[in-house]
Amino acid sequence: MALPVLASAQQNPETLSPVTVEATSESAVTEGSGSFITRETSTATPLSLSPRETPQSVSVVTHQRIQDQRLQTITDVVNNTTGVSVNQYETNRASFVSRGFEINTLMFDGVPTTWEQPWSSGEVFTSLAMFDRVELVRGATGLTTGAGDPSGAINLVRKRANSSVFTGNVELEAGSWNQRRGLVDLSTALNEAKALRARIVAEATDQDSYIQNLTRKNETLFATFEADLSPNTLLTAGFSYQNDKAHGPMWGGLPVWYSNGAFTDWDVSKTSAAPWTSWDTRYQTYFASLEHRFANDWNLRMSYTHGERKADSYLLYSYGAPDIVTGQGMSALPGSYKVKTKQDDFGIRLDGSFDLLGRKHEAAFGFVSSRQDFGAQDRQATPAFGDISNFNVWGGTAYPAPLWGPLSYYGKSKTDQDAIYGTARFHVSDPLKLIVGARVTNYEKRGDDIYTNPFTLKYNEEITPYIGATYDLSKQLTAYASYTDIFLPQNARDITGSYIEPIKGESYELGLKGEFLDRRLNASGAVFHIKQKNLAVATTDTIVGIGGLPETAYRASDGATSEGFEFELSGQLAPDWNLTAGYTQFTLRDADGQDVNTIYPRKLLRLFTTYRLPGALNKLTVGGGVSWQGKTYTNAINPLGILQTIEQGAYGLVNLMARYDFTEKLSLQLNINNVTDRKFYGMFDAYSQITYGAPRNATLTMRYRF
Repeated sequence: MALPVLASAQQNPETLSPVTVEATSESAVTEGSGSFITRETSTATPLSLSPRETPQSVSVVTHQRIQDQRLQTITDVVNNTTGVSVNQYETNRASFVSRGFEINTLMFDGVPTTWEQPWSSGEVFTSLAMFDRVELVRGATGLTTGAGDPSGAINLVRKRANSSVFTGNVELEAGSWNQRRGLVDLSTALNEAKALRARIVAEATDQDSYIQNLTRKNETLFATFEADLSPNTLLTAGFSYQNDKAHGPMWGGLPVWYSNGAFTDWDVSKTSAAPWTSWDTRYQTYFASLEHRFANDWNLRMSYTHGERKADSYLLYSYGAPDIVTGQGMSALPGSYKVKTKQDDFGIRLDGSFDLLGRKHEAAFGFVSSRQDFGAQDRQATPAFGDISNFNVWGGTAYPAPLWGPLSYYGKSKTDQDAIYGTARFHVSDPLKLIVGARVTNYEKRGDDIYTNPFTLKYNEEITPYIGATYDLSKQLTAYASYTDIFLPQNARDITGSYIEPIKGESYELGLKGEFLDRRLNASGAVFHIKQKNLAVATTDTIVGIGGLPETAYRASDGATSEGFEFELSGQLAPDWNLTAGYTQFTLRDADGQDVNTIYPRKLLRLFTTYRLPGALNKLTVGGGVSWQGKTYTNAINPLGILQTIEQGAYGLVNLMARYDFTEKLSLQLNINNVTDRKFYGMFDAYSQITYGAPRNATLTMRYRF
């Protein structure tokens, strides 16, 4: 159960020596390429395919884009990628959304990990210092991720220890709200034969915020090692550590209305938190993989990952509607939670090519096993509730810290997933390729908390099919079609006491993809249809639950249907001119034809471009872009008992950058975000709360490569 709140390069790229071992890799490294595109991706299917060969919508945020746009966290990536958006409902928690559904799977090097975003352990602040690129697939991804919503998947691909010489870079950064950041990234060979290599990345950030009382310190450490055990065998191992300390974080948002029903209009610096509040998170991971290429060009990859996520919070939730003059009418609820999640993932995959009927085809087969143990404790506060005297001028200082009791049991769960999968790409003819695959999953989740009955969800041999086809219309253009689905178990029982079958999300997609300008520019266009089935909806009936407690009975129904289209263009338009641009539009309606999840934007435009000036000015690179979204809204009951619409009009955030290369090794980069200082909601919801996004801000980064 969730926390019980009432609301929820262009030039002079870094030079990395090539790996001499001929083992396989997840996909092409983008670091040092200076490009906005990559040649291979394997997030949609276990096969390593180019974006053009993949019959689903795929976006890749490369290392060059991460640097040019100064993307620091996974949240920054989602805010700047085609077809996905962020619902920032608190300072320390957020949900990621694609095609109207929440993304609940994060992948690391292609290995999925369950993300319980209401119990945040710092995932939304995951530092990009550790990663070469981020791959995003939209639509159902059950073949590669297992259980989840038909939204998409985010795959963070780690940096490699692939340099045979000592090389690296140092970054120093200063920015708005006293931001200070330092990064060191070092790679080297560890023996004379260059068969053993290492890479270490360390990053530290210390910053205030545009929100009153909020400060954050972040430490990231990443180390990885590669060993060429033979010309065809590669061993990789490493660990990552991220520690985030937030003081003054908000739990929930700000009130939408005054007590007379008038809309509030707070300054973006307004907070609902007290200075004594904190939210400390720690995320550490150990990983290892062994890759071997056989003489017949088949590849074997085994991987293991162990992760631990911890969070400890002392929070204050403010609720109510203040008087427009006196500021009275607001109350507060303190809360403190300690959370720990352990996850172990093991995978083995065999892939390669085979001959059939005079043609060569590709296939991949594998087994994955995932175990997650989650536990939460809380501390009781004395007093348990309190009133805020004047919220209109309150900055949190008038509410003293309560006395906290000892830790006590709040909830726990254990989730097991085991699956086998197989997929093949058949070259039916020179222009026509057919991809077929399936995943068979055994799923079990057990849990309980202090508010609900214990439960056990168990499903064996849940089959997830995948079928896709591509047809080359010309040397540059390919048409494609695909069908895939995904399942999501739900803790809901019907009138007979039986658990309702998992939600089934079916995803259909048709589109065109192209590679132009000698494969330096990728283009795609798609139409999609996503349908939910078996969504549990509450009835007026009750049943006797486990332990004799009453429990609401549910029934299965058709869920939401998402339909829409999108376009994306990414790559190099001309020498020294990079561009990424994408537009998405969709509708999302329930079985009765009513719009649902209207707080998620239906229209999204993402645009960013950089250009290195010619001639005497060629040491200067300039760039900019816009992130635009259409109108969003929700309906809620105001303090006068009247149903009223809360609305965020369409808006765009303009971002600019400029970089000057003093030498091939030393550069200085300026990024300015929200140039027009647009005021906008980061979130609003049916609980009558809002948050604000960041106003205009700037950072200056000095980077030295060696």
